[in-house]
Amino acid sequence: MHYKDYIKWERMPSTWCAGCSIGIVFKQLTFTLEKMGVPRKNLVVVSGIGCSGRAAGYFNLDSVHATHGRALPVAEGIKRGNPELKVLVFSGDGDLAGIGGNHLIHSARRDIDLTVICIDNEIYGMTGGQMAPTSQRGAKTLTSLKGSDYYPINLQGLITSNTRHFYARGSTFRINHLQKCIQQAIEWKGFAFVDTISYCIENHGRRLGFKSPFEMMDKIRTGYRINPDPDGPLKPDELGIMKNED
Repeated sequence: MHYKDYIKWERMPSTWCAGCSIGIVFKQLTFTLEKMGVPRKNLVVVSGIGCSGRAAGYFNLDSVHATHGRALPVAEGIKRGNPELKVLVFSGDGDLAGIGGNHLIHSARRDIDLTVICIDNEIYGMTGGQMAPTSQRGAKTLTSLKGSDYYPINLQGLITSNTRHFYARGSTFRINHLQKCIQQAIEWKGFAFVDTISYCIENHGRRLGFKSPFEMMDKIRTGYRINPDPDGPLKPDELGIMKNED
């Protein structure tokens, strides 16, 4: 399989904004699938509503575009219906941690064999730039014009609170590391969550004062470092993989 085989090229170019980070993650996933040699017939991609959710329609394989916040229960139903399938969830932080937050808690707790790739851009991008559960304290958004009063949700803490867990934090800049996170998540037998530090220039970055996607990408470059062998929780500025078999 070639990475191009996983993409519906007749639907390109995508509707994502110029410079959007979602396309980077989408492409790194297809590169990883090629490297692993995963047959398309064994794959299903499920997404929810949002900019990230559009990815389901660009994969050249069976996919489901679920309703807002319901990507995980739909994916769980598919997996339970046919356990032989590898089911990938590709969606955003608002869809997974906000509208679908309760599903995230319990799908992780039940350790359902799903690979979840979360586009963590700290905003509800498609609907105009409202504050999301992942928005940083002080962030100016459409619904927090003077800056958010709240700390962001601790996705790492939520996933790793389960005794058996897989949590990876990658980024759209460290693409080799992101591929490593995705591959290990796909190989993991159980619930695997890849928290992908991303950005939205049009409905978030410009409100924060960034002039271009490059500036936001460079902020990710300078703001995060890889911890190749964490012996405890990842620090807020660290990328890495946390997993526990017990």
